[in-house]
Amino acid sequence: MQSESIYHVLTKMIEGDQQAFHALYEATYKDVYRTVSFLVDHPQDREDIMNEIYMQMWTSLPNYDPNRPFHFWLHGLVIRQVQRFRVKSWRRFRIFERIRVFSRQEHHWDQPTLRTDGTDPEISRAMHKLTDKQRTVIILRFYHDYKLEEIATLLNIPLGTVKSRYHAGLQLLRKQLVNLPLERKEKNNAY
Repeated sequence: MQSESIYHVLTKMIEGDQQAFHALYEATYKDVYRTVSFLVDHPQDREDIMNEIYMQMWTSLPNYDPNRPFHFWLHGLVIRQVQRFRVKSWRRFRIFERIRVFSRQEHHWDQPTLRTDGTDPEISRAMHKLTDKQRTVIILRFYHDYKLEEIATLLNIPLGTVKSRYHAGLQLLRKQLVNLPLERKEKNNAY
């Protein structure tokens, strides 16, 4: 969806048009889900976070500044909702709620094709070996093409912190992916 049409849809959403919300959901779902799936391991947790993201988007839309890029604002919502979820998860873990949630076997709306979206499985596994903080910076840099300065703004942390997480994450990825065949390294030259 082009930025002009996004702003038109956003205007309709602010006026309460649910069809506009559905159109924006369809336009942003794959991108948001891919980001969440890299940051959160369990399918049920992804589902919960996706719901929270779109509920937060609906309620926060009147505060959106149309002078800023929409996707930048949306990714900020994604990162904040993932961070809130991690805090909540830690609390649940402490009272053993997390054990009950993860022991259930259910089918979820987890769609591996959306999660990986052309990403090499070895890269995906290597990404999950990074710390949450490193993974967040790497995903924002390589999957969403944000500059390091923009990532610092988005995460509300100093640029030096972003750079250290970025370089440490890249170093770990290079160690993890050292055994990739040459043609895979060429295809994935960002790593």
